[in-house]
Amino acid sequence: MRDVVDPWLADRGVALRLKRDDLIHPLVPGNKWRKLTPNLRAAVERGHTRLLTFGGAYSNHIRAVAAAGAAYGLSTVGVIRGDELADAPRNWSLARAEAHGMELAFVTRSAYRETLRGLSEDDPGTLRGLEERWGRAYVLPEGGTNVLAARGAAELVAELPGLGPGDVACCAVGTGGTLAGIAAGLPAGARAVGFAVLKGAEGYLDGEVAALHERGWGRAFGNWRIEHGYHGGGYGRVPAELEAFAAEFEQRHGVRLERRYVAKLLWGVYGLVERGELTPGSRVTAVVTGPPDPEDAAGSTGSAGGARPGA
Repeated sequence: MRDVVDPWLADRGVALRLKRDDLIHPLVPGNKWRKLTPNLRAAVERGHTRLLTFGGAYSNHIRAVAAAGAAYGLSTVGVIRGDELADAPRNWSLARAEAHGMELAFVTRSAYRETLRGLSEDDPGTLRGLEERWGRAYVLPEGGTNVLAARGAAELVAELPGLGPGDVACCAVGTGGTLAGIAAGLPAGARAVGFAVLKGAEGYLDGEVAALHERGWGRAFGNWRIEHGYHGGGYGRVPAELEAFAAEFEQRHGVRLERRYVAKLLWGVYGLVERGELTPGSRVTAVVTGPPDPEDAAGSTGSAGGARPGA
């Protein structure tokens, strides 16, 4: 945990601290560790020897599954959106996944969407088709979000000391699992705000979080909301205003920011303070869910613009 000393926030009566979940594990950091760990345990308990999951060209989730699977002695398959990537030189992200032994399968974007749709609808034919190609496998959804993942994310709350009325826990939202877990784990009086990294996800992401609460806890929670105004134009998009904010934050506070999720989260926090929606007396805990891309990969994430987060 790190307190952020910022006179601009102090003048407005708002305290900010960072929950540095990006430091949990060098290869499976932050919310990926929390979301994957209970799923890996379930896979082993059910006798699986292979993990199969989905993601884009720069997916944090794909890299995390590859590394975690290798650590657990499980083989891994990553179904990658975009068959045009099959014969292209591997970018740094996919190269890392392969270095951990992951088999990459590149499919057309339409086939990718169809497969994810079939899995979300519990279509037995979709699962059967995956097993016919890759054998029996423990299937993880894009981004790794399911009920087990949300329950893993809920454990984060126990590491936030002194929560009560006036506390606001904030995180970026790609698939909704981390926000769902945080909201479910908060004590009475505290609340959660998620910042969507997807453009045009109003309703969809809110519904995903509500569904996770219903399936995982059997109830609704009224202590959370998603802010949809700080996606910067869509997943993978980093407009000049966001880049300027992130660069200034890094210079002031000495913390490098991952741009697709974490920078948007903090950009949103400051925006809500400026709009008066985080009022004097609020203490904000911003969950840093992952590390920045390697410095030698700077600029590479631009090609992920517009992609969904399997990230």
